[in-house]
Amino acid sequence: MTLSVRAVLAVACVAFLSSHAFAATTVKIEETGEGGGPMAIKMDTAKVPAGEVVFKVTNQAMTEEHEMVLVKLKNKDARAPLANAKHRVDEAKLKTLGEVTDLKPSQSGELKANLKPGAYALLCNIKGHYEAGMWTAFTVN
Repeated sequence: MTLSVRAVLAVACVAFLSSHAFAATTVKIEETGEGGGPMAIKMDTAKVPAGEVVFKVTNQAMTEEHEMVLVKLKNKDARAPLANAKHRVDEAKLKTLGEVTDLKPSQSGELKANLKPGAYALLCNIKGHYEAGMWTAFTVN
């Protein structure tokens, strides 16, 4: 085997391993709920591997607009601090890692984040939605 053939094979192997070993994890998210009723953010998994994660979120509501905010929690039992007078989470007191905003009914969006091991939550911070149950916690291993 000549040197150039070996080099081409080495580059091809590295490219193949890089594309497969470091592929992002995709997590599907469904947002549900209408005004005046229970609301939820549902993940297709409760445990996510550390590294690059793509959150694919769809608003399944019929009439209600939603958003999805990704936050880092201090631990798995922590809850987001609520600004009671505003009926919203006080995002200034949290480590926010990104969001998908203004999802109208049936719309979808995407958020990419590089996550380290620990506790996280997804929440909707539209007025009253967090209080109506629109959040979920998950663990990154």
